[in-house]
Amino acid sequence: MGVGLVVVAAAGAGWAVYARLDSNITADEAAAAELARYERERPTSLVRDARNILLIGSDTRAGSGNRRYGRDSGTERSDTTILLHLSAGRRSATAVSIPRDLMVDVPGCRRDDGSRSSPMFAMFNHAFQVGGSACTVRTVERLTDIRVDHHVVVDFNGFKKMIDALDGVEICLTEPIDDKAAKLRLPAGKVTLDGEQALGYVRARKSLGDGSDTDRMDRQQRFLAALVSKVQSNDVLLNPVRLYPVLDAATSSLTTDPALASLRGLYELVRGVRDIPTERVQFLTVPRESYIHNSNRDQLVKPAAERLFERLRTDTPVEVVDSPEMPQGAAPKSSHRSSPDDDRKPVAEPPAAPSEPTAPPPTFRGKTAAEDHCG
Repeated sequence: MGVGLVVVAAAGAGWAVYARLDSNITADEAAAAELARYERERPTSLVRDARNILLIGSDTRAGSGNRRYGRDSGTERSDTTILLHLSAGRRSATAVSIPRDLMVDVPGCRRDDGSRSSPMFAMFNHAFQVGGSACTVRTVERLTDIRVDHHVVVDFNGFKKMIDALDGVEICLTEPIDDKAAKLRLPAGKVTLDGEQALGYVRARKSLGDGSDTDRMDRQQRFLAALVSKVQSNDVLLNPVRLYPVLDAATSSLTTDPALASLRGLYELVRGVRDIPTERVQFLTVPRESYIHNSNRDQLVKPAAERLFERLRTDTPVEVVDSPEMPQGAAPKSSHRSSPDDDRKPVAEPPAAPSEPTAPPPTFRGKTAAEDHCG
């Protein structure tokens, strides 16, 4: 999401700079062809101008800078997946994390060697391993019935380069971190993370928090909220000296669907995003609970998940509150209180016609980019 925000300012760049940045982006032509093959089964977009973008963080060890994170087994899975909904008119942005351990129906997909897998019930991140971004898009669409308009894939090294180009991102830690597996050692309090530290922070799982993937996704959302605040600050977007390396790192780290694989495509998509108030940039995790047959896996909480998907599908506002006690998809209690004037109406006034009660919108546990990250 932060990657998209910084691209907006490229409109003012010179032609040579524009051409270089434009050529950085890799078009995912294979995914486009595969998705076209299954066009008839894909959901239709219900709201004009609203957009849904699937952001995929790949755990590949192939390529420059990625081998240090493990042996290259020739396969890759989606380490992080976020469905980003941009409302029509760009009034709000809602980023929904999808757990990699969520048990879902993965369709039959085309493998790299041209063969096809069989449909199966498996962990969500298996889709990316089997059939890459196209298989992940199809799995998300089947799960949510939401049309994915665009997708973006970023690997470890691309993420690090982006953060380093921003001169780091400041977060707040309530306690020190000493995680040998993530090679991360940080003090409590305000800390500015460089690219390597940021990658460790958003990926660490076993030794931070309660060790769950849910806790890891909460940490990722806190970091992304801080990243959005950093990118939207004037010292980045309005300073050409700082902006170019950020744009260079952002564009060179992306593999996108062909429609987004240019500065023009990215600009058309995100030109209004920088004007969204930070309190309307929201982060949450799809309502989930432990899978009934394996506590180390996840399953959707119903009907809360369906409520969330329906609101995104119809471009209806989503309300979030940062409260661990808030049930996912719960309807908040009415805060109406009677006024002292309620008993002073003239006796002759006819009673108001009865009306159907309006159910309050569901509220989901989440956070916004406006929240004080050091509070």
